[in-house]
Amino acid sequence: MVMASNLKSGMVLRIEGEIYKVLEAEFKAGAAKLSGVVKTQLNNVVTGGLWERHFRPQERLEDVQLEQYTLEFLYSDSDNCIFMNPRDFEQVAVPRSLLGAAEGFLQSGMLVPVQFFEGSPISAVLPQVADARVARTAPPVHAHQDVAWKEATLENGVQIQVPLFVAPGDVVRVNVLAGRYVERARSERRGIA
Repeated sequence: MVMASNLKSGMVLRIEGEIYKVLEAEFKAGAAKLSGVVKTQLNNVVTGGLWERHFRPQERLEDVQLEQYTLEFLYSDSDNCIFMNPRDFEQVAVPRSLLGAAEGFLQSGMLVPVQFFEGSPISAVLPQVADARVARTAPPVHAHQDVAWKEATLENGVQIQVPLFVAPGDVVRVNVLAGRYVERARSERRGIA
């Protein structure tokens, strides 16, 4: 059991038989004799639904322990991403819906921490920033226009906005959750002494 005042992002709770992951938890102090309130944003790990819930600070909640394994990404099929446990070579199917937009940035051989509850995967912790190669870009825009960005399609099929100087073949860093360009990845020195 955990007191509501001790809730932190990432914790997992069982409320009314449903399993929720805490996305945000904020304690708001009360005035005078009021004890305050803990405002939370919860994610139902089965349905994916969001729920904003308020708790009294001294309210006791059932916390759930998760198992976490670092798995190696192998490939994707129409419904699942297939991972392998490097210790026992057992393959695990993780629903693509659990990974969201970040699924497009998985690369074969990438190690990903996956959390399990009662033997079923409920979430994966993907990196915030990933590198991807640009497959094609929109034609450059003339300098006299106020547009400083153009559309680019990455090799994984994801479309993002990139600065005008990015060309096909460049490797760019992308914020995985936001799907936004961060910077052009440093390439090896090209014969410069």
